[in-house]
Amino acid sequence: MSTSKRIKAKAEQTKGKIKEETGRALGNEEMTAKGHVEKSKGDLREAGEKAKGSARKAKDVFKP
Repeated sequence: MSTSKRIKAKAEQTKGKIKEETGRALGNEEMTAKGHVEKSKGDLREAGEKAKGSARKAKDVFKP
């Protein structure tokens, strides 16, 4: 997982969590939902990058 993509995923997760918690504190359901979606997108981005890294490692193991 490249460092820049990892940072982008973590930033997206953090931004979403902050938005989600702010929405909860203010009683704003729309902001809470948007924050949850943004956090989930960051989680998916991170999982995708981890899968790519694992696939590359597996490929290297089976190289002749």
